[in-house]
Amino acid sequence: MHLVLLAAWTILWFAVVEPHGGFSWHYLRDGGQLIYQGTSGGGDGGLNLYAQHPELQMGPVSFLVAGLFNPFPGADGQALAAALMSLLGLVILVLAGRSAAWHFLGTGTNHQRLRQRVLIAGLAFIPMWIEVAVRFGHLDDVLALFFTALAVRAVTRGNAAATGLFLALAMDSKPTALAFLPLLLALPRHQWLRAVLWCAGLVALAWLPFFVGAPHSFAAAQFTIPNQPASALRWLGVGDPETPPWDRPAQAALGLALGCVAVWRGRWAGVVLLGANARILLDPSVYTYYTASVLLGTLLWDVIGQRRLVPWWSWIALLALYGSVFVVPDDSARGLIRLGFVAVSTVYVLFWPIGGRSERSRTRARPRRSVLPLSGQDETAARPSGSTM
Repeated sequence: MHLVLLAAWTILWFAVVEPHGGFSWHYLRDGGQLIYQGTSGGGDGGLNLYAQHPELQMGPVSFLVAGLFNPFPGADGQALAAALMSLLGLVILVLAGRSAAWHFLGTGTNHQRLRQRVLIAGLAFIPMWIEVAVRFGHLDDVLALFFTALAVRAVTRGNAAATGLFLALAMDSKPTALAFLPLLLALPRHQWLRAVLWCAGLVALAWLPFFVGAPHSFAAAQFTIPNQPASALRWLGVGDPETPPWDRPAQAALGLALGCVAVWRGRWAGVVLLGANARILLDPSVYTYYTASVLLGTLLWDVIGQRRLVPWWSWIALLALYGSVFVVPDDSARGLIRLGFVAVSTVYVLFWPIGGRSERSRTRARPRRSVLPLSGQDETAARPSGSTM
């Protein structure tokens, strides 16, 4: 029933937003045409894509997928892509629920309460997912977050190859997914090398042809955007009119560092939230679709990292980062709210006491090869093999 309600909620938001959506879809449409075009035409397609169009900041996987909609007329292709991306939001909710159910298997977790957490957090997640998927049409963010959710599922199953593969696909879709790489460390230590090799191999396979075939592709890494007055970056004293040269490396470094600390502290379920926090803290822009990555992070933290019935952080993130756009007119005040959310949520994830098993015992995900008996009234009917999550 919780999935039926979430599906209805998704359809409602899709119907409201889709007639005015697709704000950025033209970037994906153009990139999807260029990557399949090759060197024919103006010579700016194929491996020359990033060298000739540094403004296309999406990964090659995103353009390959976007190109699948090339045969359809413009409006039809956009609508089909928006529908597919909206569906992936529901799949992410299923993946989050199944990941949590498997993670807590054998711990006496009440799975009916877990479904309720997925429902309540999902009601906050869907509006932001429709924002990125339908209003903006950012297929790159959608794919990066979808593959990250698949990587989380693989972590809970202790599958090193799948974890590395899905994290690589996330980075091949959107380079900012690099901040989620510490999820590899949530695997048992003896699986790290295998996961890293899968991840590095697939990243190289996707990106190296562009940089070897067209060395000027490195220009894409130097592309800048305006530093908006409402950015948290302004509150940190950075007054540069555009992206400072140190900003993107600092985003990646901060996200990786926070994620590693989270895994060390036994809070690997907070890796995605902390990586998203690093982005909105140091990014010069304040597009609302950025908040979708934060909401995926709070979803995972609320259903895997905690056991509270009410997933407070999903709703706090929605109201603070999205609601403030409509009710707080002052740019500087919105920047302070963004900065405050990042600071408070980061400290909470890393240092606030959490219930259940000890932190150290939850630092590594462990593959479970047998179904363990669950205590509580609802658990036996809701194991992962037959769960409706």
